[in-house]
Amino acid sequence: MLNLDTALKFTDFHQVIFKNEKLELGSFSQKKLQESFDFLQEFANNKIIYGVNTGFGPMAQYKIDEQDKIKLQLNLIRSHSTGAGALMEPIYVKALMLARLNTLCLGKSGIHTSVVDCLINLINHEVTPVIFEHGGVGASGDLVQLAHLALVLIGEGEVIYKGERRLTKTVFEELDIKPAEIKIREGLAVMNGTSAMTGIGIVNLIYAKRLLGWAVFCSAVINEIVEAYDDHLSEELNSSKLHPGQQKIAKRMRKHLADSRLTRDRNDHLYANGADKNSFFQEKVQEYYSLRCVPQILGPVSDTIENSLKILMEEVNSANDNPIIDVETKHVYHGGNFHGDYISLEMDKLRLVMTKTSMLAERQLNYLLNSKLNDILPPFVNLGKLGLNFGMQGAQFTAVSTTAENQMLSNSMYVHSIPNNNDNQDIVSMGANSANMTKKVIDNCFEVISTELATIVQALYYLDFDNRLSLATKKKLGKLRSIIPPVKEDRPLYNEIGKLKDFLRNNEAY
Repeated sequence: MLNLDTALKFTDFHQVIFKNEKLELGSFSQKKLQESFDFLQEFANNKIIYGVNTGFGPMAQYKIDEQDKIKLQLNLIRSHSTGAGALMEPIYVKALMLARLNTLCLGKSGIHTSVVDCLINLINHEVTPVIFEHGGVGASGDLVQLAHLALVLIGEGEVIYKGERRLTKTVFEELDIKPAEIKIREGLAVMNGTSAMTGIGIVNLIYAKRLLGWAVFCSAVINEIVEAYDDHLSEELNSSKLHPGQQKIAKRMRKHLADSRLTRDRNDHLYANGADKNSFFQEKVQEYYSLRCVPQILGPVSDTIENSLKILMEEVNSANDNPIIDVETKHVYHGGNFHGDYISLEMDKLRLVMTKTSMLAERQLNYLLNSKLNDILPPFVNLGKLGLNFGMQGAQFTAVSTTAENQMLSNSMYVHSIPNNNDNQDIVSMGANSANMTKKVIDNCFEVISTELATIVQALYYLDFDNRLSLATKKKLGKLRSIIPPVKEDRPLYNEIGKLKDFLRNNEAY
C-alpha cells in the first residue's frame, strides 16, 4: 500500500501503473487538504479570487454571483471536455491520475477531500477515464485532457473498466464509488495543471530506460558477432571523457562482454608482433562507428533520460495549479505554475535521443544485412538459398521506414507555440503534444530494435558459436530463439517480430 504522505518516487509510478499497487491517503495529507479547503472558503468570502468568484481566462473580468459558483465549476468541466483523436491507453491515464492526485495532496489547491477520495478509489479499482490524446496546449495546464478526468470525478462521461468503455455513472454504481463534491474551485483545481503531459512523460521514461537497455544489449552482441576489438569499451579510453552516460554505457557493455570468448584484445592481434610489413590490411583496424562509438552515441541518451527523470519527478511533486493556496502565509497567489515548458522541453529532448537510438539500431541492422560491410554473413543473413530465398530483406524496409518517421517526428513542439484563448494564452508549451509524439517515437524505436534483434538471432544461428558467447547473451538467447526460429524457408515475419517487440516492451535486458 502506497501512502500519499510523502513525495512520490519514479519507482512508485512503476508499482502503481504496472503492479497495481493500492493507494491510501495518509493523515498528514488529509490534514493539509482540510486546512487548505477551510482556509480558502473563509478567505474567499470578501475577496476577488480567480476561478472562485470570477470567470475563466479572458472572461475573468466578470464577477460570478454567489449562487452560481458551483455551476461555474460544472460549466468549466463540461465545456472543456472536447478531446479528440485516439484514446489515451489506460497505463498513461493511470499515470496522469497519479500525477494529478499527488499535486492535489500537497494542499495548495483548496479542494474538498472528496476529490482525492474519488481519485484514489478510481486508481485502486483500476477504472480509468476516457481521455483523448488531442486537446490541451499545455499552458493553462492540460485543460482538455484533465477536463475529461474531472468529468468522470463528478460522475459523468465515460470510463474504461475491465477493458470495456462504459458510462461512468454505471461503473460508479457497480463499485459504490461516490463522485467528488463541487464546493468552491474543484473543477479548476483538477483541470489547471501539467499532469497529463507529466503522466505520459513518466511512462515514456519507463519505456525509454528499458529501450536503452536493449540497445546496449544489441550493441554488445553485435560486438561478439563481428569479433570486435574491445579497447573502444575500455575504462581507460572512456574515462578520458567526463560524461557519466558514456562511462555508464561502456561499463555496462564491458560487464556484458567480460566472459565472451569472441571479442578480441588489440594487444594480442595487432600490437604483440610489432608493425605488419604489409601495405594493406585485409582486416579492419577499427570497426564502423555504429559498433565502435556506442558509448559516445548512447551515453547522451542515458544522460538525457536521467535528467528528464529528475525534471519530471520535480514536476510531479510540485504544485502546478493556479492560483496557489498558501495556508501558512494566509494568502492566495496568482501566477502560472500550470505552464508546461519544463515537460515540453524534456519530452522534445527525450524524443531526439530516442530517435537517435533507432538510427543506431537501423545502422547496426544494415551492417548485419550487408555482406559487403560485415564480410562474415550471407546477404540479408539469408539462411536459405541465395536468390531463391530472401532472409531478413523484407524486414529491413519496415525498420528504415519507421526510423524515417522518427526523424520527422523529432521536430520540436517546445518552440511551436500558437496563441489562443483570445490571446490570453499568448505563449504556450504544447507539452501534451510533445509527450504524445515522444510516446510514438519510443514505440517506433521498439519496432526497429525488434527487427535488429530478430536479425541478430538469425546471425547467431548461422555462425553457430554459442559456446563462445558471453553468459549475458546466452541468458536471453533461448527466449529470443523461442520467439523467432531460423528463417530458412521464407515465411511472413510480422507476427514473430511483433511478439519480439512485446517481449522487449515488457522485459528488461539486464
